[in-house]
Amino acid sequence: MSAAAKKSPPPTADSVEYLHQLILKSLDDDQAVETVSIPLEGKSSIADYMVIASGRSTRQVASMAQKLTEKIKAETGRKARVEGMANADWVLLDAGDIIVHLFRPEVRSFYNLERMWAFGDAPPADA
Repeated sequence: MSAAAKKSPPPTADSVEYLHQLILKSLDDDQAVETVSIPLEGKSSIADYMVIASGRSTRQVASMAQKLTEKIKAETGRKARVEGMANADWVLLDAGDIIVHLFRPEVRSFYNLERMWAFGDAPPADA
């Protein structure tokens, strides 16, 4: 059997890749807008990935955060730390290996985390 024909085993519930896919699927199911996943390996030791997404309203942002926290706990046994639920303009979920930022669009454009993390020391393409 060729190396291309071999399939890697599916990620286990305690792996970073499983958690990453769980988060992305949950946000997709909840109709998150403009979901971006930024690999942080080599850029920061705080996490392996940063996921950034928007909700159309504070209600949607809060709902996405609540559901995501429950799914992470149910499927991995991890308890994500959550900040910002009171206002739900910007909710931060720390799931250990993955940090999730959920924003209302106006707040997301103001802070522009993608630009800060995605490019590191290199200037963005439009500069």
